[in-house]
Amino acid sequence: MKGLILVAGKGTRLRPFSLARAKTLIPVANKPLLEYCIESLKKIGINEIGIVLNPIQKEICEYIDNRTADNTSITLIYQPEAKGIGDAVRQASDFLKSEPFILLLGDNLINDSLLSLKEAILSSSVNGAVMLTKVSNPSEYGIAHVENNQIIKVEEKPKNSASNLAIIGAYAFDSNVLTAINHIQPSSRGEYEITDAIQWLINHQYNISYQITNKEYSDVGTIERWLEANRWVLDSLNRSEETTDPTTIIRNCKLIPPVHIDKNCVLTNSTIGPYVSVSHGAVIDNCKLQDSIVLENVYVRDVSSLITHSIFGKGTKIDKLHIENTSIECIFFDDTKIVSK
Repeated sequence: MKGLILVAGKGTRLRPFSLARAKTLIPVANKPLLEYCIESLKKIGINEIGIVLNPIQKEICEYIDNRTADNTSITLIYQPEAKGIGDAVRQASDFLKSEPFILLLGDNLINDSLLSLKEAILSSSVNGAVMLTKVSNPSEYGIAHVENNQIIKVEEKPKNSASNLAIIGAYAFDSNVLTAINHIQPSSRGEYEITDAIQWLINHQYNISYQITNKEYSDVGTIERWLEANRWVLDSLNRSEETTDPTTIIRNCKLIPPVHIDKNCVLTNSTIGPYVSVSHGAVIDNCKLQDSIVLENVYVRDVSSLITHSIFGKGTKIDKLHIENTSIECIFFDDTKIVSK
C-alpha cells in the first residue's frame, strides 16, 4: 500500500514565514510538518510514499535529499498549477497505479493513528475512508453527514449544517477516486475539490466509511494554529525521552516542561517554558520565555519582560529590550534586528 502527501500549498496566511520555507517545512516542536506525515505513514507499515509539490519548491527536494537514510522510498511528483487536492491526486496517478493509498495533507497534524483508515480501505466493501473530528465552526471545513457507518453526503464549508463532523486531511481511497476526479468539474475557485470527488463516489453507490478522532488535530495554517500545535505536540512528547539535545549548553537556567531544545544552543540565566521549542543554534541569555517558538540561529539577550505567545523568526537578534509591561507578545519575522545601547 502507498502513501501520498500533498505539500504544494503556498501558506499565504503564514507569510512571511512561509516565504522563506515551504509551509510543510515549518517546524512544530523542532520537527517539520512533512516529517510528521512521513512518520505517521511509516507507523502503519507504509514505506512507499509520493510527495506532490510545486516545481518551484526546491527546498522540499533538498529536505528529502538530506533526510537520514531509512527504508522509506520517496517519489517526488510535480503539480505545475494549484488546481486543488483532486488535481494533485490526478498528477500522482502514474505513481499510484491501481493500488489503494492513504492521502495526507502536508500542513495537517493529527495525533491519531491512520491504521483504521488503512484497514478500512483494504476491506472488500469500502472504496474510501476519511478521518473526521467534531468542530464548533463547520463553516470553515469540509463537512460530512453520516448514517449507518457510512458517509452519505459531504459539503465544502457550508453556511448552515446539521453536521459538525469535519474532514481533517487524512483519507484512504482505492483507484475509483481517480475515476471520480476525472468526472468532476472545477469549483467556483477553479479547483478540483476532493469533497466533490467523494460526493461523486457516494452518488454512484461507492461506499465511503469514516473514523472519528477525539485526539488533537491542527491545520497549521495561521500563526495561532502554529502555536496551538506546538503546545499539544510538546504535551504529547514522551517525558522519558531527553528533550534537550546533548550538544546544547545550559547554565543557570530553569526549564519548565514541556520544552524541546534543539542542538548547538546556548541558554544562560533564563527561565524557559512551559510550551517552548528552541531550534538549533539559538542563544538566549537573561530572558523569561513561555508558550513560544524560537527558530534557528536566534539571538535574544536581556529582555526585561516575560515573553509569551511569541514567534522568533530565523536569524532574529534582540539585544537589550526593556519594556515596562510585565509581559509581551511578539511576532519577529526572519532576520529581525532590535539592538539597544
